Amino acid sequence: MIHAGERLDSQDMSMIEYHDATVRVRYAETDQMGVAYHANYLVWFEVGRVELIRALGIEYTRMEKEDDCHIVVADAHCRYQQSARYDEVLRIRTRIAESRNRIVKFSYEVFRDADGKLLATGETTHIICGTNGRPKLLPAKYQSVFKSVAAPQPDRSEP
Repeated sequence: MIHAGERLDSQDMSMIEYHDATVRVRYAETDQMGVAYHANYLVWFEVGRVELIRALGIEYTRMEKEDDCHIVVADAHCRYQQSARYDEVLRIRTRIAESRNRIVKFSYEVFRDADGKLLATGETTHIICGTNGRPKLLPAKYQSVFKSVAAPQPDRSEP
């Protein structure tokens, strides 16, 4: 497992299964009863996704500026199992579920850090786009990194 702030060398990349990032539930993210508002889980997914990409040695801002490469959310799902509450530390576990030429899918698990309880799971699907908003190919230098850590895809060929 790679922790926030750690960078991978090329040999380590094939060993990463997921990346964990932590967030603390802020007061502003809760309702009057101290329960985290449901939309915040999507924000926490973004934290996990950005930190995974950073751990892989990729700076998202450089992807945008140098390669005109934006990872645009096309679809998002979240399944809530238990509530997160004010001041709890959460562990956002992020994986690259699939990486193709123009699409990258991430999967997430949100755990309460204190007891390891699974609070939510989710997925996001992203389309690679240029500044003009049109889909484009993920540059090869990123494709190789993403594909090296993506979950293996099932064999869909006929038996």
